Amino acid sequence: MDLEYSAEYKDFQEEVRAFAKNHGHKSPRGSAVARPTEQAREWQALLIENGYAARTIPKQYGGYGAEPDILKNVIIAEELNRAGLNRGLSNQGVTMLVPTLLEVGTQEQRDKWIRPTLYGEVMWCQGYSEPGAGSDLASLRTSATEDGDDFIINGHKIWTSSAHVADMMFILVRTEPDAPKHHGISYLLLSMDTPGIEIQPLVSMTGVAEFNEVFFTDVRTPQNQIVGKRGEGWQVANTTLKHERGMLGDPDRTARQLQALIDCLKNEKANGRALMDFPVYRDRVLRLQARVKAMQYHSMRVLTCNLKDQDAGVARLIVKLNATILNNEICETAIDLLGETGTLFGDSEYVRRDGMWQYAYMYSLGLIIGGGTSQIQKNIIAERGLGLPREPKAKAS
Repeated sequence: MDLEYSAEYKDFQEEVRAFAKNHGHKSPRGSAVARPTEQAREWQALLIENGYAARTIPKQYGGYGAEPDILKNVIIAEELNRAGLNRGLSNQGVTMLVPTLLEVGTQEQRDKWIRPTLYGEVMWCQGYSEPGAGSDLASLRTSATEDGDDFIINGHKIWTSSAHVADMMFILVRTEPDAPKHHGISYLLLSMDTPGIEIQPLVSMTGVAEFNEVFFTDVRTPQNQIVGKRGEGWQVANTTLKHERGMLGDPDRTARQLQALIDCLKNEKANGRALMDFPVYRDRVLRLQARVKAMQYHSMRVLTCNLKDQDAGVARLIVKLNATILNNEICETAIDLLGETGTLFGDSEYVRRDGMWQYAYMYSLGLIIGGGTSQIQKNIIAERGLGLPREPKAKAS
């Protein structure tokens, strides 16, 4: 791949820079597991209008409708990150469900859900993990039985991000209980206002309830809310998981964290000198910077395979593992270099950036487990990517 910018790309770069200069004051600050604010929705609409979000999603569904272009994607990310601007809405609906519907949804489902999801009018949560069916997701037991034109859902989901603020859920349920565990699963769309749904927040070590337990008691949803074929939801689920790992492994988000770390070293001082002036600190950041660059180029490699309809193989499998560990190490480095102020959390007058580093450290540590633990990811890489033999199972006593 030739990464040297031609005149066309240099002109595009100037276009994005001008946008950032002229409209940057409209960008919302920060991000949280909550409903998008009016400012965030207006910013999303402005990004889509200019082709800086939902860039390749067809116009008929509310996107910009551009042809795929990896370098333009890179330029957009670089320039918005450089200006410290929000990249637009990135949540389970926008990043995971929309591409799933584009791949395997019906025309009616695309027409109904993609546009309002892109513009932050409908927020989604993911009903996958259950007690006893986390990393071994195919062991899920939440059931859906037929009753006329409806399914009746009973069961229990856990670690459901955003369930407390979501309008809709895409959920995996077992519709054929006698089928092998990877079969007989169906992928449904479900309104969170449906009677019989109970949500109980789970407070994590960040002190915030990003996750939830969700209980289903005789919850009705129409059978036409199924995505893909009945009993073949495992294939649909893996389509979504592919995009989830891409979201968790977003190199642009990691690059923003790295830039925040660099800014921290420039602004924080020890003995009257900026931390960046100390070679030992500078070297630590340089090593992280090299890994972030490698991650960005690796992302281009995977995108190139996608555009050519090629299987990225091991390259795709390592994305989530690498990104979650690297994100946590960047936050760990910031806390370490801040010294005694790095140990502060909460309302202390000395805490930096409202405790962003401490929160991000604990949250990113959780993502090493969430979305498939690092240990499970290593097994997947070894077995599916490298063709190594499966780990032997312990004999029953």
